[in-house]
Amino acid sequence: MSQFLAMGGYGSYVWTAFATFLIVLLIDTLAPLARRRRNLRELRARLARQENRRRPGTPPSNESNA
Repeated sequence: MSQFLAMGGYGSYVWTAFATFLIVLLIDTLAPLARRRRNLRELRARLARQENRRRPGTPPSNESNA
């Protein structure tokens, strides 16, 4: 087993490269998910602000008599 981990003296290079690859792969997978969640949260906040600005008794901007 120790021979496998040492990989003929190149084990430190191989395992460092392997760990770096896994970290980059993990970041590459999780970054779009985090970005999507952030975008959805910002969109919900923007929509809530727009609804709060609308005064009772006034028609929404897309239903005005223009």
